Amino acid sequence: MEHVQLSHRLKSLKGVAVFVVLLIGIHFFWRFTVKGDDADVRVSWLGIDVSAPFIAAADEVTSSVIAILGLVDTAPERLPENVLLFESGHRLRIVWSCTGLKQSVILLVILLVYPGPWKHKAWYIPSGLLLVWLFNLVRISVISAAYGRNPETFELLHEHLFKYLFYTLIFILWVIWEEKFARFSIQSTSENT
Repeated sequence: MEHVQLSHRLKSLKGVAVFVVLLIGIHFFWRFTVKGDDADVRVSWLGIDVSAPFIAAADEVTSSVIAILGLVDTAPERLPENVLLFESGHRLRIVWSCTGLKQSVILLVILLVYPGPWKHKAWYIPSGLLLVWLFNLVRISVISAAYGRNPETFELLHEHLFKYLFYTLIFILWVIWEEKFARFSIQSTSENT
């Protein structure tokens, strides 16, 4: 009985190890293949200009953040190049790397390569990507609201708290996939053979 429990724990750890390897691999693949400076709007992937979707996403994030902040407080003024001007006089620019596209790609690739039935991937992947997009809007809205009042909060919120919460969300989405769909699919396959 103890051997069965140990075997189950090792299988769980194997899944987590695969997730971590995929996450790190995708992160570094992104880091070395996607080029762009936050001060610039040009983004390239393997030397190919892919700026258009990033520019469109940054524009959409900016519009959504202004709308969200307008619901809970005074909306900042939108200046050119997605700069938010707050009543305090502080300015914050929403750049291409604030779009959540990297995190969306990470989730997409993990779920595409991870085992599980395609009929469930067909709805789970878009649902997960929607959750990532919505989380990113909340993330940027909270960071922006805090920055508008106290710019010193930016580093803590942007570089620490929300970065790790973003990856925690991706991990939770993977755990749900692993527990509810991938594991069930693997068990069903082994029972049928």
